[in-house]
Amino acid sequence: MNKETMELLKGILGPEREEGPRLSREGARELYEDMRELMFFDYYHKDRDESLVERILQRAESRYESLSEEEGGKPPFRKFLEGIPSIRESLEKDVEAIYEGDPASHGKAEIVLAYPGFIAISAYRIAHHLLGLGFPFAARVISEYAHSRTGIDIHPGARIAPGLCIDHGTGIVIGETSEIGEGCRIYQGVTIGALSLRKGRLLAGEKRHPTLEARVTVYAGASILGGGTVIGHDSIIGSNAFILESVPPNSLVRAKPFDIDLLHKE
Repeated sequence: MNKETMELLKGILGPEREEGPRLSREGARELYEDMRELMFFDYYHKDRDESLVERILQRAESRYESLSEEEGGKPPFRKFLEGIPSIRESLEKDVEAIYEGDPASHGKAEIVLAYPGFIAISAYRIAHHLLGLGFPFAARVISEYAHSRTGIDIHPGARIAPGLCIDHGTGIVIGETSEIGEGCRIYQGVTIGALSLRKGRLLAGEKRHPTLEARVTVYAGASILGGGTVIGHDSIIGSNAFILESVPPNSLVRAKPFDIDLLHKE
């Protein structure tokens, strides 16, 4: 490599980073996919081959250990594994909610293997578990992998109860401090977000995103903003509603219709 190229390369690489761990995205996405395959093994394979189950588990353990080493040494793989049965129970309820909520579905196998809403929810639940064990980077990698695949952006820090139905899903945003109760249903283009971030990092750790109590339905294009905003249980938020304050339980919120001109084509 000649001197001119070396100088150009220095400008491309920038100064060498001296502090912080050398993190890699490799392994986090694969760990999620391994665990999803194990949790729903019978959907992916015709027979429950114990040797295959063992190989997938060993592969997942190896990836977990690599991630643990990168992020400074975390709880052993056994601790991670102990949280998976409850995640699977939650995902079973998510699948059931999607199936019951979508008349176009042909069965639960279709949901597990193909639905973007289920990909996003399953990735969130694994990422949330990893975040709780002290893996913020791996959790973010998994959530952004699901985001890139589905167009659904769920922060791993959000707290989401079982039985979430995401229908279609493209453009959904669920922020870090959001809380979503059991049996909620969310349609495409919904934002559950912060009201203002002008204070930036000063807001870290504060409740910035809304709370949806149990069995709330939010239709396409609605925006619900603010850490103090609570949507009461069994409420329905109509399409394109813009909500900045709390809503009592059993409410119906509708946006006013837009004025539309209907003209004859000449």
